[in-house]
Amino acid sequence: MSPSLDPQAATATHRLTQIQGQYLAFIYAYSRIFKQPPAEADMRRHFGVTAPSVHQMVLTLEKAGFISRVPGAARSIQLLIPPEALPILR
Repeated sequence: MSPSLDPQAATATHRLTQIQGQYLAFIYAYSRIFKQPPAEADMRRHFGVTAPSVHQMVLTLEKAGFISRVPGAARSIQLLIPPEALPILR
């Protein structure tokens, strides 16, 4: 679905911060390459940040409605916005 056809996705894109967009783009790219969502440890290594920083970002993305996950289940992150709404991973 294109962002222009989904008003909620278009609104979500405007609410994204640059770093949130990078995390979402990483989740999308990692999932496409490895056929499973990244673990928080994968995001920690990629972004070079602490484990609590990654976990807080995951909670923030979930609260904002950009992702869903099953708490306590490994690799359960799912994007809730279309890939077309994501920035390019840098």
